[in-house]
Amino acid sequence: MGIFTKKKISKRLEYNKEKERPVVRCSICNGERVAGFMEYGTKNFREVAFIRDNTELEDFKESCGVEGEIEKVY
Repeated sequence: MGIFTKKKISKRLEYNKEKERPVVRCSICNGERVAGFMEYGTKNFREVAFIRDNTELEDFKESCGVEGEIEKVY
């Protein structure tokens, strides 16, 4: 086991579905992806996990109960 290992999101993420929605914030210039929750009215972003590959994206979707595609915000 190395020093830097991937951590799997193991618990169910709780969020207020009336005020927030799960999104993936993507950088246009370097391709960095961060999963989290964005408030509907204020557009404030709450960061949850850094996404390095599609398995981490699937773990995030599973942990917050989303099926299908997650909205990408640039």
